[in-house]
Order: sequence, then C-alpha cells, then structure tokens
Amino acid sequence: MADPRISHIELDEATIVWRNADIEQERRIAIFDLIEENTFRPLRAAAAGHNGPYRLRLSVDDGRLALAISTEDGSPLETIVLGLGRFRRPVRDYFAICDSYYQAIRRATAQEIETIDMARRGVHNEAAEMLLERLEGKIETDFATARRLFTLICVLHIRG
Repeated sequence: MADPRISHIELDEATIVWRNADIEQERRIAIFDLIEENTFRPLRAAAAGHNGPYRLRLSVDDGRLALAISTEDGSPLETIVLGLGRFRRPVRDYFAICDSYYQAIRRATAQEIETIDMARRGVHNEAAEMLLERLEGKIETDFATARRLFTLICVLHIRG
C-alpha cells in the first residue's frame, strides 16, 4: 500500500553551527508540521517499488543540499543533491525578515507586526515555489511540504 510521505526527518547537526531560541522554535514547528502532514514521493524510489513512508536526512555540504532518502526501516534508497546557489538570496532575505519580525514582536504595533509577517510569508512562498521547481522530476511534493522543507534548509544555513 502506497504511503508517499516523510515519517521521520533529521537535520545534520554538524551542519548547524549556531541557532537562537527563535530559530530553534521555527525548526521544531517545521519538523512537527512536516511529520503531521506532508506529501513526498521520490520518483526513482517509487519506480523501483518503494512507496513510502520515507526517512529523510537533510545536510548542506559545499553549497549543496543533500536529501538522503531511506525506507522507514533506515535502508538507504537514494540521495538527491541540489545546488543551493539560487537559494542564497531567499535564505538571506528570510533571515533578515525573521529577525525584523522577532524584534517587532517585542516592541512594535500589531499592524507593523502584520506587515512584516506578510513580507516573511511572501519570501517563504517564493522560496517554496523555487524548491518545487528544483525538485521537479526528482520528488513529487506539495506546496506546504516545500514551505516546511525551506524552513529547514534555512536552519541548516545558520552560521552564527
């Protein structure tokens, strides 16, 4: 029976040098939401008869994102590697807007917070669309899953 979803996700902790409490909260929420509801179907694995659920390990090395996909019991299936050059600006913009958002929460008006949050969602949505394009032909997924994966990609980029 097909179950095309991520059942477990892991971030390469060696990749993450530093993160503050706000970013740690974003990471926890993204992982929780991702596991609760996602669509994830690696096309080569599916063609070989593996229909999920999948374990996913994300890491960044030398400017490339590695998505190590395995079966639910941990047997490796494949690793998809994506260049992250096109994501540099969205990641940088997302961090800048998140920083503004966290500062605003502490001392801005509700309207100012809402404006910043709308900008944050806009950058997040554009990056999710870009990720969907990069995964095309490799992994079938949905917009909500791509958004959460982008959040986790951002966490992997934190350098302190």
